[in-house]
Amino acid sequence: MTNKDNYCVIMGGGIGSRFWPFSRKTLPKQFLDFFGTGRSLLQQTFDRFKKIVPIENIFIVSNAMYADLIKEQLPELKDDQILLEPARRNTAPCIAWASYHIRALNPNANIVVAPSDHLILKEGEFLESIQKGFDFVKSNDVLLTLGIKPNRPETGYGYIQIDEREEDNLFKVKTFTEKPELELAKVFVDSGEFYWNSGLFLWNVNSIIKAGERLQPEISAKLAANLDVYGTEHEMAFINDNFPTCPNVSIDFGVMEKADNVYVSLCDFGWSDLGTWSSLYELSEKDENDNVILGCDSLTYNSSNNIVALKDGKLAVIEGLNGFLVAESENVLLICPKDEEHTFRKYVTDAQVKAGEDFV
Repeated sequence: MTNKDNYCVIMGGGIGSRFWPFSRKTLPKQFLDFFGTGRSLLQQTFDRFKKIVPIENIFIVSNAMYADLIKEQLPELKDDQILLEPARRNTAPCIAWASYHIRALNPNANIVVAPSDHLILKEGEFLESIQKGFDFVKSNDVLLTLGIKPNRPETGYGYIQIDEREEDNLFKVKTFTEKPELELAKVFVDSGEFYWNSGLFLWNVNSIIKAGERLQPEISAKLAANLDVYGTEHEMAFINDNFPTCPNVSIDFGVMEKADNVYVSLCDFGWSDLGTWSSLYELSEKDENDNVILGCDSLTYNSSNNIVALKDGKLAVIEGLNGFLVAESENVLLICPKDEEHTFRKYVTDAQVKAGEDFV
């Protein structure tokens, strides 16, 4: 039986530029079905949390341009469960707005905040970790994040250094480090003191609002004032005039790295941040030459370690290609080394500037 005081905030407003050209501004990656399951990443995230949180307590925070997509993919939600941002302002304003919204509904709320694009392979262990997190934050004035034991020196994830143990797999956080260079990532993994930052957070609504008001007073003042102006929560779901004036700050940098009551729960539930083509490659089934073929038929010759993603019904014929991404979607064909993820934003920017909005 789910607890009426437990809430979930799913953040679904990103544009997923590192998955271009499949992920577009009009249809970003959280609305796509990458694995042929019949459910998008957003839908899969919703499906997981509704097993532990009442459906009426699940909220989606996203850009206003995706309102119709969310309603189409999650018809179970009422309109006032979809909080629409008129502008992108990163995760700190997003979480602050959702927190004020939920506190007005339930001042005792315990909240889990989750991105909409993560892959969870061990759902039972995941739900158990979330429940333990709820149990901890409901009676402690803390900000809790979930940490994942690294199995490689990954430069695409943030890291959490653990301090003293609180209980079982629960530790006080010593430091946060944003995506490190490879050599530093190797040091982190070898030390045994650092864990991947999953981007999953749990807290009581009063704990996060208190932390936000102390550490990000400008954001808190703007969004709390907006709550007073519009009065009813139904209207808040669609109107937020102050949101675009908030500073662009992440929750990690704006709050978690500065607060002194941050804890991490060490977890193992088959987590992956499905953020790049390389991460999709790692998670996908491969042929005898380590090629990943998605959504199409293929004939490959003297080719290995590639990811080929075309629309269903197309045939890819490839020879002599090693370590490349070949991806076609609508009016864009992209062919590039698959591990050079740092260049993807450049591709998108150049396509937008030189070819026009229709290509991004």
